[in-house]
Amino acid sequence: MTGTLAAIGAGLAVIGAGLGIGKIGGSAMDAIARQPEAASKIQTAMIIAAALVEGVALFGVVVGLMGL
Repeated sequence: MTGTLAAIGAGLAVIGAGLGIGKIGGSAMDAIARQPEAASKIQTAMIIAAALVEGVALFGVVVGLMGL
């Protein structure tokens, strides 16, 4: 039973990260479409934010799988 709950927790962390990174990417594309001259600054901020979300998701997966 504990393994099942750990797998569900790890899965939720991955789903949340996917949704978060998708939202970041979509918002960045909207911002670039509105101000193309700021594309490099927006892209840099997007990559940093996506990396932070990915790091938190990885931490969540590791913590979830430690319950096995």
